[in-house]
Amino acid sequence: MKLKSIKRLLLLQVFLFAMSLESYAGDNVSGFVQFFRDMEYEVNAGTNIGGASPLPLPAEIRKIDSYNPDLNLQIGATVRRWLDADRRWGVGLGLRFETKGMRTKATVKNYGMEIIDNGKTLKGRWTGRVQTKYHSQQLVIPITALYRLNRRVVFNAGPYLSYAFTNDFDGFVSDGYLREGDPTGEKISFAGDSKASYDFGGDLRKFQWGGQIGVSWLAYKRLSINANLEWGFNSIFNSSFKTISFSLYPIYLNLGFGYNF
Repeated sequence: MKLKSIKRLLLLQVFLFAMSLESYAGDNVSGFVQFFRDMEYEVNAGTNIGGASPLPLPAEIRKIDSYNPDLNLQIGATVRRWLDADRRWGVGLGLRFETKGMRTKATVKNYGMEIIDNGKTLKGRWTGRVQTKYHSQQLVIPITALYRLNRRVVFNAGPYLSYAFTNDFDGFVSDGYLREGDPTGEKISFAGDSKASYDFGGDLRKFQWGGQIGVSWLAYKRLSINANLEWGFNSIFNSSFKTISFSLYPIYLNLGFGYNF
């Protein structure tokens, strides 16, 4: 009789333990499902309008003769996780492949420059015209805080990290002269159709970081219109690059659309 009681007690304990495991697993599965239920997914595309700019405009740049933003395309995806029951506050994580670039023509004076003339490298201070092409292909990861104003409008703000897997920064100088070494050095003139090229692509940073602030408007049930301002916090050039005496910061407005899941 005593043995039977012990067996019954053991069976009861096994049964209760199994029930507790089932309840625990059920709660975890429910929590896991709820975690992903509070997420939203978006694929997006757009274009970047802007350029790499000094802040403020240095004295060496006397005049911007022309500016062309180029066609800078972007494609990516964003995951949003809402943190409250009203889905008003949340966090977002994005992944974008994008291009940033521009073409400019400027008139400068005593502008730091390293040019190639007939295979010879000359370094000094340039006075005259400068034509520049900047182009960079990047992988960008924005991490943002979200605020939903209403059913259609969501604001975002936060930092971004980027890695450039291609970088170009080149152009040529013309209609002016180079003072080799410093502003009092030997004068080398380029007049008429004479010009000399330069290439600083190898001096551009691979890793950049900055801030993003923007807004998304749900125009239709799943289609949204997006606008984001990206502002780089470090120069596009490596810190060891000293030829150009001022920093250039990437500042771009991204305009596009997204499809929400």
